Amino acid sequence: MPSPYRAIFAAPGTLGFSAAGLIGRMPLAMTGVGVLTMVTELSGRYGLAGLLTGTLALSAAVLGPQVSRLVDRYGQRRVLRPATLVSVVAVGALVLCAQWGLPDWTLFVCALAAGCVPSIGAMTRARWAEIYRGRPQELHTAYSLESIVDELCFILGPPLSIGLSTIWFPAAGPLLSGLFLLVGAWWLTALRATEPVPHPVEKHEGARTSALRSPGLQVLVVAFVATGAIFGAVDVVTVAFAEEQGHKTASSLVLAVYAGGSCLAGAVFGTLRLKGAPARRWVVGVLAMAVSMIPLQLAGNLPLLAVALFVAGLAIAPTMVTTMALVEAHVPRGKLTEGMTWTGTGLAVGVALGTSISGWVVAVHGADVGYAVPGVAGVLAALVAFLGYRRLNRPAPTREGQRAQQDPEQSGQSRPEERPERSERHLA
Repeated sequence: MPSPYRAIFAAPGTLGFSAAGLIGRMPLAMTGVGVLTMVTELSGRYGLAGLLTGTLALSAAVLGPQVSRLVDRYGQRRVLRPATLVSVVAVGALVLCAQWGLPDWTLFVCALAAGCVPSIGAMTRARWAEIYRGRPQELHTAYSLESIVDELCFILGPPLSIGLSTIWFPAAGPLLSGLFLLVGAWWLTALRATEPVPHPVEKHEGARTSALRSPGLQVLVVAFVATGAIFGAVDVVTVAFAEEQGHKTASSLVLAVYAGGSCLAGAVFGTLRLKGAPARRWVVGVLAMAVSMIPLQLAGNLPLLAVALFVAGLAIAPTMVTTMALVEAHVPRGKLTEGMTWTGTGLAVGVALGTSISGWVVAVHGADVGYAVPGVAGVLAALVAFLGYRRLNRPAPTREGQRAQQDPEQSGQSRPEERPERSERHLA
C-alpha cells in the first residue's frame, strides 16, 4: 500500500471504522440485484422484478438524505441502528412475501420501507472529515480510499448476490445483503471514539433547512443525476451487447473491468499532491467521463468494449473523490453527512433513469444504438458542470454553518478566526 494510505491509518480507530464501512456498504451493490434475481427465480416475472428494484432504489434515494440529516442532528449511533433495523426487517418481510406468493402490493410496501437503509459511505467519509479537518492532503487520500471501497463493493457484490441466489436458494442474496448491513452498521456505531460530534441545535438562520439549499451542492447533485444515468445505461447496454454477441455471462467480467479501471485510478489519485482549484479538477473529470463514452459507440466486440470501458473507468474515481472534497467545502459542518448523501441520491435517481431509458432503446433499436444513451448523459453532465462552475467557486459557508451569507464588513468587524478554516476548506 502506498505510504499516503499508511499515513491516514495512523490515526486511532481509522482501520476499524473503514473495515466496518466496507462490510456495511456491500448492500449498496447487492440488495437491488439480489431482489431482482430472487423474484425472477421464484416467479419468472422480469417486469415485476424490475419495478421492485426501481422502487427500492427510488425509496433509498428519498429516505437516505433524511436519515443522514437525522444523523447530523443526533449522531450516528442513535439514528443508524433503528434505521438499519427498519431496513433489514423490511427486506426480510419482502423475502417472506415473495416466498409465500402474497399479492404484489405487499412486495412494493416492503420495498418502500427497505429504502430506509442508511448511507454507510457517507458515515465513514464524515468520520474521515472529522479526523482530518484542515489537513487537505490526508483528506484527499482518505476520500480516494473510500472511492476504492465503493468500487470493490460493486465488483464483489453483484456476482456474490446473484451467485448465491441462483446456486443456493433464491432469497440468499437479499438475506446476505441484510446481514452485511446489520453487522457493518452495528460495528461502525460501536466505534464511538471516531464518531463525529452531532449538531442538535444550530443557532444560525435556516438551521432546519436542507443541505440542498447550498448552490454548490445543487450543481453537484444535478450533475450526478446525469452521471448516474451513465452508470445505469452502461450496465444495461453492456449486458445486452454481450447477449447479442452470444456471451451474456461475460458481461459481468466486462463490467468488472470497468470498475477495475476506476479502482486503479482512485488508488493512484490518492497518492498525488494536487494543486489548483478543486472545482476546476471536477469539471475536467466530468468532461473526461463524457468524452470516454465516445469509444463505446465504436466497439464492435467484447474485447474492444472491455478496453474502452477500462479507459472510461479511469475518470470515475478521481471525479468522485473531488466531488466529496467539494461537498465538504460547500456544506456546513452540521449538515455534512446529509450533503454527502444527496450526491448518492443524485446517482441513484440517475441510475434509475439510465437503466429504464437504455432498456427501451435497446429493445427498440438494439445494443449498438444503446450506447448513445450514456453518451448523451455524459454531454448533459458536462453541460451542468460548465454552467455550474461559477457556483462551485463562490465562497462557501463556515464550517459551523453560521453567518453563511453575512459579509464581515457588514457586521462591523472582521472575523479572523474564521478565515483560516475557510481557506483550508478551499484547499480540500
